[in-house]
Amino acid sequence: MEENKKEEVYLKVYDSIVEARTSLDIYFTFYNTERRHQRLDRRTPDNVYYEATARKVI
Repeated sequence: MEENKKEEVYLKVYDSIVEARTSLDIYFTFYNTERRHQRLDRRTPDNVYYEATARKVI
């Protein structure tokens, strides 16, 4: 989570709670669906989650 703060929260000044929530929602969607993670073998968290879920179903 610390990495998220460096990429989003510490780099912005939000004018309101609504703006902060909206901006963070957009960022977390990007973080989980598009941003590839070195510790996850260059996969996204969503890829890892859905691969694991698919293995449980089969």
